[in-house]
Amino acid sequence: MYFTTTQTTVHVPHRAAVCDWVLRYCSMTKPCGFEFWRSTLKGARYVVAPMVDQSELAWRLLSRRHGAELCYTPMLHAQVFVRDANYRRENLYNELNQDDRPLITQFCANDPEVFIQAALLAQDYCDAIDLNLGCPQMIAKRGHYGVFLQDEWDLLEKMIKLADEKLSVPITCKIRVFPEIEKTVKYAKMLEKAGCQLLTVHGRTKDQKGALTGIASWKHIKAVREAVNIPVFANGNIQHLSDVQRCMEETGVQGVMSAEGNLHNPALFEGCSPPVWEMAEEYLEVVEKHPPCSLSYVRAHIFKLWHHTLQIHQDLREELAKAKNVAGVAEVNRQLKQRCQKEMAKDESEWTQTRLPFPHWICQPYVRPPPKDPNTENGQKAPETKAVSVKRALEDGDGSNDSLSKNKQKKKARNPNKNFCPELKPKYIKCEQCGNPKGNKCVFNLCRGCCKRKAFKEVADCPGHGLRFKTKALKQCKSDTGGGLTNGTVSTAVHDPL
Repeated sequence: MYFTTTQTTVHVPHRAAVCDWVLRYCSMTKPCGFEFWRSTLKGARYVVAPMVDQSELAWRLLSRRHGAELCYTPMLHAQVFVRDANYRRENLYNELNQDDRPLITQFCANDPEVFIQAALLAQDYCDAIDLNLGCPQMIAKRGHYGVFLQDEWDLLEKMIKLADEKLSVPITCKIRVFPEIEKTVKYAKMLEKAGCQLLTVHGRTKDQKGALTGIASWKHIKAVREAVNIPVFANGNIQHLSDVQRCMEETGVQGVMSAEGNLHNPALFEGCSPPVWEMAEEYLEVVEKHPPCSLSYVRAHIFKLWHHTLQIHQDLREELAKAKNVAGVAEVNRQLKQRCQKEMAKDESEWTQTRLPFPHWICQPYVRPPPKDPNTENGQKAPETKAVSVKRALEDGDGSNDSLSKNKQKKKARNPNKNFCPELKPKYIKCEQCGNPKGNKCVFNLCRGCCKRKAFKEVADCPGHGLRFKTKALKQCKSDTGGGLTNGTVSTAVHDPL
């Protein structure tokens, strides 16, 4: 048979070889490296990162409205994607939208065959497949994926090489750096050689997370960019558009990716910082136009946008957490907007005490405080003291909120009469047989278990525990003797309750 392209006619000798030939032909003709970046990705410079449960369709569309040129799907689990049709539909197939391109689908995986199966199922719905080699969270460690594969070069080389051969779209990777620049460069070159067509470099190591996040190293990113012959995106330290421009100048990368900066200000790539309620209202509008969107995603986005304001209006933080639907979230957003607009009308000195670059109702990044040095206090070196193990003090008897944990404060809010003082808690009398608390109305002064055994053995009643063995026996005897007792005894032919 013959296969005709726009340029030539190619003879394929056996029909059975058509599929394999098409795969080889597509792998030869699909765009690679800089051609892929320029043609398929349209030279994208401003990129929204793949974020678990956060870079869903509605958020991507909002970000694209405000300057984002390329978006990634949330990280998808390759094994679940292969076996669960609902997971595929909810996370990719239902999110098809012509305005949501170019789009890269990201997977976490540690098995080459499973990764390829998932990628083949997704390749018709996106412009490239990305392998996540950067997630540093504990769930990635337990699942053995993300950054916890960065030392298994043979496995990664096999996965990327197979993907480059089998897929009709390019394969890309997102990585974290090693502490050593030389090793990071060697790592990047290995991925490029295996078939990676675009590399995103997050300039932090796998240990830089949470309170230890720290500053991303642009030196590592620059070294990678200078060493490879494929496009490179930078990730890390991006809070404003000026950071994007400075990063590109210092590292020479083709594009810059933002995660947390984008979550706090989806207009980051426009170079503006609008009022939070404008972005929140627009996002909720997009959610309504493109259902379904999980309420947990919506609520999480509003929490991020209103982060600074919710530190002040904490009562509405609780209301937002309790919202049962998008309308409930929109109502909390409306109330926050009203309160902020009232503050705007007040004296400026009243709302400039937050030590933020802008008023708290303006979209702006959240900067994590650096980890505290246990040997310093208020910038001064603390005097050396011998470590002594001290138990936490008991709460005050008055149950004041200042002395209670956050969990107990919530319980106190639900039940103002609740008392957490151990001295004021009611004392329970112990069961005479087992030591457990006895029933307050038990006629035998026993707990329910011991009372049940004693009442059954002695054919007795205990109204306090609702036991009626004697009453039931009497009724049984009356029915057996026609209303009278036999020899003045009570039959014990009742069911063993144990």
